[in-house]
Amino acid sequence: MPLAIACATHKKERMRDPSHPALTATQPASAFDPTPGVCETVADGVRRILAPNPSAMTFRGTNTYIVGHGEVALIDPGPMHRGHADAVLAALAGERISHIFVTHAHLDHSALAHHLHRELAIPVLAFGTAQTGRRPIMQALERDGQIGGGEGVDAAFAPTHTLPDRARVAGSGWSIEALHTPGHMSNHMCFAFDEIVFTGDHVMGWSTSMISPPDGDAAAFRASCERLLARPETVYLPGHGPTITDGPARVRALLDHRAAREAQILAALADGGQDVATLTARLYAGLAPQLRTPASRNVLAHLIDLAERNRVLADSTPHPHTRFSLNENF
Repeated sequence: MPLAIACATHKKERMRDPSHPALTATQPASAFDPTPGVCETVADGVRRILAPNPSAMTFRGTNTYIVGHGEVALIDPGPMHRGHADAVLAALAGERISHIFVTHAHLDHSALAHHLHRELAIPVLAFGTAQTGRRPIMQALERDGQIGGGEGVDAAFAPTHTLPDRARVAGSGWSIEALHTPGHMSNHMCFAFDEIVFTGDHVMGWSTSMISPPDGDAAAFRASCERLLARPETVYLPGHGPTITDGPARVRALLDHRAAREAQILAALADGGQDVATLTARLYAGLAPQLRTPASRNVLAHLIDLAERNRVLADSTPHPHTRFSLNENF
């Protein structure tokens, strides 16, 4: 039977740079240390199970969320890890997963969806494949072949049902609105449920989001942040890390951080043209070696955005080895 997917028209829409230290979060990052595989209630009608995939990029691991009771929705099933799959199914003994929602096609969020769909015939809902939603400039940069990117992408991901922006899906005792929020990744969606938004990797409390072109897009990230600020929800449940009880404050902090990083880049370019590696070394002095590559990808994302706005000039199609300089005529 086809899924009932409707456009949300009755609800008026009110208008992980992991290399950067975590900004102020609702709960200190050090205090967030749930046991992987243990099901915990985190809000009315919402349970969380932490996947056992901690890393510098995933913090304690991926948060898998269960919405509702009886016939439930699963948000971000997580990595392809048999133990995590068993923990999710054990937590739902006597219940049934009716829908799987995926915020974006990164392996730490989407990979287990393939397995659950294959084994249990559960429909998988998302905006599209890993490349769906890219702006033309990012498509052109990928065709150029020098941009790089693709870190952690689930290239095989394909939902069984695509969700248009503002689609609403109703289940047994729950209703979820899908919001296209590109930036961290072009197919990224947040999901609104009651007074909560599941924010995936777009808004997190323990770190800012990595933006790695052509999958990530700094201009799209800012626009998606502004979109969340125009909404009524205040509680955010992210893909990694603790609950954010003042989501709008966190979004404003993220926008301030991006503006400050942009100002640093422009100030550095005032000393003359530089490439991404040179700028990264200057802006992230003392950064841990394992975070230098993510930092450089964020710098590149800012430079592409600045070039698109004519704030900087590029001596070739933007890529990591391009030399960028200030546009003195801006």
